[in-house]
Formats: sequence, C-alpha cells, structure tokens
Amino acid sequence: MPDQQTPTPRRRRRPLAALRAWPRWARVTTYVAAGLVLVLVAGAVTLGVVLRRPLPEWSGTAELPGLDAEVEVVRDEHGVPQVYADTLDDLMRAQGYVQAQERFFEMDVRRHATAGRLAEMFGEAGLASDKAVRTMGWRRIAERELAVVAPRTRQALEAYAAGVNAYLDDRAPSQLAVEYSVLNASGLGYRPEDWSPVDSLAWLKAMAWDLRGNMGEEVDRALTAAAVGRERAEELWPAYPFDEHAPIVDGGAVVDGVFEPEATTGGTRLPQRPPWGERRGDAESGGGPWEPGLRRVRAALDAVPSWLGRGDGIGSNSWVVDGKHSATGEPLLANDPHLGASMPGVWMQMGLHCRTVSAACPLEVAGFTFSGVPGVVIGHNADVAWGFTNLGPDVSDLYLERVVGDGYRYDGEVLPLRTRTETIEVRGADPVTIEVRATRHGPLLSDVDDDLAAVAGTGPATEQGEPEEEQAVALAWTALEPTTTADAILAMNTATDWDSFRDAASSFAVPAQNLVYADRAGHIGYQAPGVVPVRKSGNDGRWPAEGWRPEDDWTGETVPFEGLPHVLDPEEGFVVTANQAVVGQDYPYALTQDWDRGYRSQRIRDLLVAEGELSVAEMLDVQLDDLNPMAATLVPYLLDVDLPRGYASDGQRLLADWDGSQPADSAPAAYYNVVWRTLLELAFHDELPEEVRPDGGQRWFAVVSRLLQRPTDPWWDDVTTEDVVERRDDVLRSALLEARDELTRLQSLHPEDWSWGGLHTLDLRSPTLGESGIGPVEALVNRGGWEVGGGSSVVDATAWDAAEGYAVTSAPSMRMVVSLADLDDSRWINLTGVSGHPASGHYTDQTDLWARGETIAWPFSREAVEDAGEDVLRLVPTRSG
Repeated sequence: MPDQQTPTPRRRRRPLAALRAWPRWARVTTYVAAGLVLVLVAGAVTLGVVLRRPLPEWSGTAELPGLDAEVEVVRDEHGVPQVYADTLDDLMRAQGYVQAQERFFEMDVRRHATAGRLAEMFGEAGLASDKAVRTMGWRRIAERELAVVAPRTRQALEAYAAGVNAYLDDRAPSQLAVEYSVLNASGLGYRPEDWSPVDSLAWLKAMAWDLRGNMGEEVDRALTAAAVGRERAEELWPAYPFDEHAPIVDGGAVVDGVFEPEATTGGTRLPQRPPWGERRGDAESGGGPWEPGLRRVRAALDAVPSWLGRGDGIGSNSWVVDGKHSATGEPLLANDPHLGASMPGVWMQMGLHCRTVSAACPLEVAGFTFSGVPGVVIGHNADVAWGFTNLGPDVSDLYLERVVGDGYRYDGEVLPLRTRTETIEVRGADPVTIEVRATRHGPLLSDVDDDLAAVAGTGPATEQGEPEEEQAVALAWTALEPTTTADAILAMNTATDWDSFRDAASSFAVPAQNLVYADRAGHIGYQAPGVVPVRKSGNDGRWPAEGWRPEDDWTGETVPFEGLPHVLDPEEGFVVTANQAVVGQDYPYALTQDWDRGYRSQRIRDLLVAEGELSVAEMLDVQLDDLNPMAATLVPYLLDVDLPRGYASDGQRLLADWDGSQPADSAPAAYYNVVWRTLLELAFHDELPEEVRPDGGQRWFAVVSRLLQRPTDPWWDDVTTEDVVERRDDVLRSALLEARDELTRLQSLHPEDWSWGGLHTLDLRSPTLGESGIGPVEALVNRGGWEVGGGSSVVDATAWDAAEGYAVTSAPSMRMVVSLADLDDSRWINLTGVSGHPASGHYTDQTDLWARGETIAWPFSREAVEDAGEDVLRLVPTRSG
C-alpha cells in the first residue's frame, strides 16, 4: 500500500477567517458608497487633503478658553501626551482637549451607542442596539449618576467636557475626523453636539456591560438544556478546580461581616434550595415556554456594540511581586487586559501632572485612559501603582416573568408593569417609538425583539375573558442603578498608600475588578471591589430565576466592601490575578460560580515560583508565555491513534516532539489547533444549537479533559449518523485526518511550511466605516495581517473562536510593567496607537512592536519626559479683548 493517502472529505464549515460577526449597526454601506463617490471624485490629491485635515497640531500655541494658566502638552516619538498644569481644573480641561484632538469620532460614536442613538448616524442598522440600550436606560441612569458622584468628580467631569467642547468650537466636522467627511458627503449633514459630563458617565455603563459577569452563561445554559437536557448541560459547565488552580486569596474568612485575611473560621452561607427547573421536577425541560424569550434576550445581548469585547477570551492577567522576588529590591507590577481587537484600540496612553502637587492640584499620574473619561484608569502615580483584571462576579440575573395584560404575576398577585415610551430618531426613515416595560426585577429585555412588540400590552383574551399569559424575561443588573465608579477613578489617581487606595476602591461599583497594588514603601496587595448582590437562598444565580417567586429575589443587600477579599503583603510574596476564583469555597458570600478555571493564573504562578527573582524584562517575558495548557492533556491521546504512514500521519509526527508552545512560526501549534477545532466540531456541533457551540476556550479545556477519560461518553457519538455509534478514538482519528486536509488546503502540502501565525492573524477593524462593505473605505480605516502566536486561555491571550475560525477575536489590549524602584524604568505598549486618525503616524505605530512582544519606554519624571519629548503644544488662556 502506498504511503500517500487521498485527502479525506471535509465537513462543511463556516468561513475560517471570519471574526465574530460585527454588529449590524456598523454596516453603513449605502451612505458610505454615496460618500465614497463624492469624496474620491476630485482625485487622490484632494483625498490626501481630506485625510490630513483632521490631524491635530502637536506643537506651537493654541488658545483654550477657561484656563487659569498655561498648560504644556509634551509628546514623545509615539505621540503619547504628558500634560502639565497648575490646577486640577486646567489639567482636566486639557485632558478633554487632547483626547478630542486624537479620538473624537470614537468618543462621539460611543456616546451615541450608550444613549441609544446610533440610528441617528447609521440608519435602521442601528435600531436593534438602540432598542436594547433604551430598554435598559443607560443614559437615564448616567443622568442620575451625575447627582450622586462627589463634587470634585463632578467638577472634573465638567472641566473635561469644557476642554472637549473648546476643541469642537469653530472646527467643521471635516476638521475633526475623516469619517465625518465620508458620512457628510453622503448627505448626512451631521455636526457633533457639545460633550457633556453625562456622556462620560454613560461610557462607564458600556464598560460595565462588556464586563458584566455571567449574564451570557445564564442564557447559554438554558438554551443548552433546551437542546440536550439539564443534566447533560451541566456537564458543559464544570466546577472550578480548587485542588489544581489556586484562588487569588488563599485563606481568610469573614468575621462579623469583615474579611480578615488571617482568620480561619467565619460565618456560613444560607442553605440553598434547588434552583429553577429542579424544584419543578422538569430538569430535562431546558428553557420550556421561556425558550423563545431567552433567544430574544440572546439577540439583544449580541445587538449592543461591544467596545471592550465579548466572549470567553475577555479576561486579563495582572500580578505583583514584592521586593524579595524582584531584582530591583522593590515591587514590580504587571498588567495586560484582554479585550476585543478593534481600531482604534480602547486605550489611550497619557500622563497628567500638576506642576506643584498639593491638595488643590493633587494629580501626578500616568497610564492608560479611556477617551471620553477624565483621569487615568490603569497605571501609577508618584506613590502607588495598580492594575485591573475582571473579577466577574454574578451581578445580574434574568427573571422569567409571567405577564398578564398590563401586569405580571408575583407572589400570588398581579402587579402593574412599569412603562415608559422611547422615541428613536432614524436616519433616512421615520422615527420609531417603543414601549419599555419593566417588573420589580427590571426591564423586559425580551421586548427588544421586534416579534414581541405585537404582544406588548394586554394580549389576546382566554375563553374566560382573562388576558392570555405571556412569557417574558426581565433583567436585574447592579449597573441599572446610579453608582460612584467615576469617583473611584480619580481617587485611585491620588492615592498615596494602601489605606487611601482601599478607600478609593470602595467606590468602584461596576464593573467589579480585581485590583492589584504596589507602593514605593515596598508593600503589595490585592482588593476585590464592586457592588455584588446578596440573593435569597432560592436563587443560585446560574440559571434564569422565576420572577413570580419571592424566594428568587435579591435581598436588597449587597456584599459589604469590608467583607470582600483582600490581602496586604501576602506571605508568599506575590499576588496573581487572571480571572480565576477569588477566594476558597468556605467564603460565605456567593460571588459567582462562573470563574475562569485558572489555567492562565496557575501558569503565571508556576513561572513566578520557578523564576524566584524577576527583573522588568523577565516580567515582560511572563506576559508573552505561549504554552497551551490543554496540549499536555490532549496530545498523548492523539499520539496513541494509529494512522497510516505518510500523508495521513505527517501532522501527528509533529506533535511527538512538540513542547506545547505556540509561537507564530510553529508548525505543530498550527496542526494542534486545527485538530482541536475539528475535535470540538465533531463532538458537539451535532447536538448543540449554533449560538452555544464551543468557542474552544478554558471551559472547553475542562469539558474535554473529562471526556477523554470516558471513551464511550455519549458526547463522542454523532447523533446524525444512523446505525453507527462513534467513540472517543473514532473522533480523535477523524480530527487528525481532517486537520491534515485542512492545513493542506489552507497552507501547504508540506508540514514544514505550516505556521500557527499564518492561521492566527490579527486584524484591527473600525466598527463603523470599517464594516461598510466598500473596499476603499475599509482600507482607509482598517489595518491587518499581523501573524501572532499565543491563543485562547494562554498567558499570551490572543483568543480565537473555534466556532468561527482561527483569527484573533480578543488580545492583550496593552501590556505594562511598573518598576516601583524607578518609575522611569517602567515599560508599556498599546495594541494600536494614540491616534484615532487613519492618516496619523500614530494610528498603529505601536502594533508592530506589540506583535513582536516589544514595549516602549514609559517616562514619568519631568526630566525623563523632557528627554523623550519631540513635540510641545502650549495651551494658553483665551486673550481678552
């Protein structure tokens, strides 16, 4: 028999290069097509002028109304601005001005999204998102929040808005962003409104939405149970492996409502009653009559634009080591948040410096900012440094509601629905009016779908003359109440020690984040902040709750801040957070059961222990670790499969000597990941609905690890094949053979020519014009083609979705390492660049460096900033007369 085999037939797949579907609101093809013709008709010279017209001045002098004194903006070779002022008001005003210079179109689109007004700019394609956001009322909540934040925060928001508006004044839209030129050439006639403090607060709602915890898991569990039954659905959400992967805080207990890191005993949790489904005796029914409503909720979740990203890849790494574990003798802190890959990136680097630090002007801080929000979100000041990872507590619940006419059932009664009317302006069409309905639990998110609009109100009558019962789904979410997160950002910027930092963290409400900490006095620490609801014992938060049962309600209380886990100067000398469980199983408050299962966190811990003493460069090396944590489990099974020699086994032979690492040029990593994707398809696609098929991340590592030990488990069987029962080794063999064919088709007949980066590419796309469908316009704003290593649930977390393809869906949005021994020795890098202007040299000038794993200098002292400075812009008060 010859060694070469004919490639085996392939199953039909969806396009391999596809990213997750971008929101429909982004598709503005009709308008862009018209604009494109008008913009390009004058020729390339005119186009060049149009492209460069919005580029800001980086040097010279510019007037900024309202300043008390001159402000300096010093930019380095990458355009990173460091702002120097004499008063806090001047500093915030200048920050608004500078961010409007570089990122105003991004800010403007984002505020339309958070206000439910995308359709005003992009027509009917924005309606689905607008309906969802209006139903939740983000803008209404932000307006109430302005009255809740501290006076100093409100003053900062107002000064920031004044700075943005000063930049907008006397500038035509074409001078603000080339995107306005394209849109207005199509007849939009758009001119931006003034910026307001509420616009900044509303962006924090978008941040909370993207990092909202397990809302998606609630829906997906229910839809999975509807397809395969509750018992089998539970198998796909394995419990956290506490015996294998350490939580963030090891030990401690809550004593009299206060978390004490050294305590060994504490309170006990209320006894749990069975959750929805189990106590009704219909554990196999899945979503039951609420399944259509849950699918509508799933559609509503997907309709809202994702600014930080969504899916299993959205997480982060952050860790801190004390001076005993640092080559500098002082703490080192690292952070790399894993967020959606888009253009421009979510972060803008910036320094904010009071020339003389005092109570009146307390800022001396640098780090990563959100365009549209005053202050620094992640970074360091002169005394302390901090980093974020997503805590991911369960801060939302979906409530199944039994709606009857204008009311809903609760505790044996019919209570009236709360209603309000929202009118949405739509470009090129008549306004659309929606009725928002809400129960005691929250707005009916299932109403967002157009199909439900017809049954809003009384509904048809039964034979007895009563309105027919309607199944709806309400959303309870902590972010639907005013919070003080904006206070926390500015308070962390001015913290000077552990106590003042914890005081700042106590205001950080949503989204709840793991905060790692270091200071120049040599201390390191961790704090879990956030508003986390306390549920009654009938609601475990993992499944949609029964809204008519009072025992499924929240108690109205939240986990007290003093009861949240924290630690200062742990005995082991470091803290690692990577979205794993925060604390052990004896902790009395229910934070969530949907933790990341700790593959990244445990790998980081192992590397820190092995290294012992780390330099700044070695901290950066840990961020780039690309070991696949699933490979050691799966590869031995793959090598045990008997394949014919030659073509069929060429890929398998690559795995024999593979160390599990996934650099961009790795051939075995390419083969392994194609096998992994194919295995998931063969094992699960036959039984799971399309919207809940495996994405291949950390949860599926745990699922498949268990299944590999059970070769006859029903999940291995393909239910679509009659009279054949597939087992584990059948699926593994098919996966190996199909992967060989796939790489032959995609890359080469010769395995030595395969590469993981050739499949796993990073494309940065603008979520507006970048999805227009018009090639020249997309080429104007999008950038792509970076071949990268890493992967899902790898420390170098360039995630991909196995249900879609191999392209990067989320990635480290920045990387930073702060040296508390010498702040000027710190390093940072952004996924994109400072600028949001496609014609700017700083649009993606950091991306090539990022893809190579490099960083840039992070100057902080005035001397270091001046040495690195290349451009200085002086902002001066408006001259009188």
